[in-house]
Amino acid sequence: MSSMTLLQGEIWFGGAGPDRAFPNFVRAPEAGYPPYNIEVLAEGDGTRNVLRITLAVAGFSVDELAVTLEDGQLVVRGKQLEERVRDYLYRGIAARRFKRSFGLADGVEVRKAELHDGLLAIELERPVKQATVKTVRIVNGETTSKMREVFKPKRATVSDAE
Repeated sequence: MSSMTLLQGEIWFGGAGPDRAFPNFVRAPEAGYPPYNIEVLAEGDGTRNVLRITLAVAGFSVDELAVTLEDGQLVVRGKQLEERVRDYLYRGIAARRFKRSFGLADGVEVRKAELHDGLLAIELERPVKQATVKTVRIVNGETTSKMREVFKPKRATVSDAE
């Protein structure tokens, strides 16, 4: 049995345009190829949030795949190199090119991509920002007002000029 985890209050994927309420991976214009999973990875130290996108890319080698970041989009492309013509009795493994895009929210970074047994795993992380505390020095406003009056330039009058 599988379970689905909702990322409460966390934004990993961003949308664009009028459908911004739905992340790009939900709208998936690529007709479902290649299929993929998105899973939450547990990080023990608590300093990072990590997701893994796993795409089923059977038949593709490392040289035939590309993972790029383009204007806030994680883009995965696959194009198999031409090989000799084969005479198939049945061909059930797709050997077509593909492009799958995921819109990433600000601050999400690609940690690594690995290909194992026909599965391309791409790990995303969003480092947790360290809480910063800045102390602002308070100046005594009364002293500052008195200082302005002492150093206030005198205005020249007509009688002084004569």
